[in-house]
Amino acid sequence: MMKTAKWSPYLYVAPSLVIAFIFVYYPVLQNLQSSFYSWSPFSDSRDFIGLANYKRLLDDNVFLVALKNNAIHMVISLLVQVGGGLILAAILEDVVFRRVAPLLRTVYFLPVLISISVIGLLFTFIYNPEIGLLNQFLRMIGLGSLATGWLGNSETAFYAVVAMGQWQGIGYITMLYIVAIQKIAPDLYEAAKIDGAGKVQSFLHITVPQVKEMTFVTVIIAVSQSILTFSDVYVLTAGGPGYSSQVLSTYLYQKAFVDNEMGYASTLANVILGITFIIFMIQTKVFKSGGEG
Repeated sequence: MMKTAKWSPYLYVAPSLVIAFIFVYYPVLQNLQSSFYSWSPFSDSRDFIGLANYKRLLDDNVFLVALKNNAIHMVISLLVQVGGGLILAAILEDVVFRRVAPLLRTVYFLPVLISISVIGLLFTFIYNPEIGLLNQFLRMIGLGSLATGWLGNSETAFYAVVAMGQWQGIGYITMLYIVAIQKIAPDLYEAAKIDGAGKVQSFLHITVPQVKEMTFVTVIIAVSQSILTFSDVYVLTAGGPGYSSQVLSTYLYQKAFVDNEMGYASTLANVILGITFIIFMIQTKVFKSGGEG
């Protein structure tokens, strides 16, 4: 009886561990092994090349552009989705907007529910150089010189894609922050008001510290979406023009299923995994989630 009780916790978690090993850890190990080979899905031969794929990354200009684009996407997402989402949530929870808050929440959250294909088609019309709403608006306010082919210009294509992603994603982050803000004790705001604190001071010294755990969650969501972004880039530009809007996921897809370089694609996947793990460890240290302070 004692022996059974000792092993019972492990028996409960065993099915989950087995599933995780089969569908997560084993594929990761297989992918790591595949990165040391040069092989094609249409051939039975696999040539061992050691670290050649990893050395190739350092001289691959497309990889460096994709890595830079992912970094830019991550910084913009943190500023717009996490920072902007927190500010937007605080505004919606203010007594001034309390009556219209339900309607505004719905408006901001709706883009999250729309298919990325539909959103891509919508923004294709918005970015159209001739009849697009964006260029028409710029001409209407006297900034017609800024009008351009947003998706066909290598200088603007990637930022146009990022803008679409922020528009779709900020509503979800805002809703998470609204839930966190609603759990803050009203007494804290009342005490701050009595002490003469304004709304900005209350936001900085009460709201921001009190939603620290939710900020940890939203940062993970924003960072992971930025690193793994694929659909929005593929739908709008497919990595073009040229390779100016390539990100790691679209470049991996191209190498695996267009160029049939599965070994190199496996290397790219391992790099994405490594970057994600490093960023997660940094976030855990910075936020000290689950601990004191």
